[in-house]
Amino acid sequence: METPSKIKLQKDSPRLDQLNFSDAFIESKAKYQKQLKKWQVRLLQIQQAYYHQDRRAILVFEGWDASGKGGAIRRLTEKLDPRGYTVHPIGAPSTEEQSKHYLHRFQARLPSAGSIAIFDRSWYGRVLVERVEEFASDAQWQRAYQEINEFERMLADDGARIVKIFLHITPQEQLKRFAERLENPMKRWKLTEEDIRNRGRWDDYEAAINDMLQYTSTNSAQWHAISGDHKWYTRIEVLKHIVKALEKDVDVAPPPIDPDVLKAARKELGLTLPEVS
Repeated sequence: METPSKIKLQKDSPRLDQLNFSDAFIESKAKYQKQLKKWQVRLLQIQQAYYHQDRRAILVFEGWDASGKGGAIRRLTEKLDPRGYTVHPIGAPSTEEQSKHYLHRFQARLPSAGSIAIFDRSWYGRVLVERVEEFASDAQWQRAYQEINEFERMLADDGARIVKIFLHITPQEQLKRFAERLENPMKRWKLTEEDIRNRGRWDDYEAAINDMLQYTSTNSAQWHAISGDHKWYTRIEVLKHIVKALEKDVDVAPPPIDPDVLKAARKELGLTLPEVS
């Protein structure tokens, strides 16, 4: 009888204190733009391959407040066909959603065949904000590690490719970005009282994040922790990790032209086109 795959935790899961910030930067805008174009083109090729092969991808973004999730997602989707992806900004659950299992609202947002679902925050709120702010009981958030691993195992066994990104910044950089948001009328809406309060529990969140990385980074759904203090570096690293994870063992070459389309083009449009080998 067919059984689900085994859940195997990574032996060397990432930890926040292992990230190197000293070399995590790109020195020139020209180099950044060149790298950005390169990885965006490769991601577009992957999107087209996933569409033609009816594959599904799930991209999960977590990170500190003001760590650059939105900016990374914008560069990620900038060159993609908008019909092939959906970005899900996840906030606090509604009263109705609170009355159901916490994974229910995410199951309803899973991608269909040939598409990509991008979660700007996710089901990991259960073991992060709900744990730290005591919205979930100890039993609930402790149980969630296994529940989430089983949820992701189920999706991976069904053919979905899952890529999980955590953006880490220093407290100093976060403070700088908070100040920039307050000074910029176009960005003030991004900063909330909750964001400011959360800084006071930095150590609690850091402990919760490290536990999350340790207990939910599996071989089929690994966590990629990325230094976020330098925005150019962060965006390129996000693209690079996602591209490499999505293209692994996938033929991303463009499909051959449909012979019927070629025949119709010759007949109806009068075009002289080569034969398909």
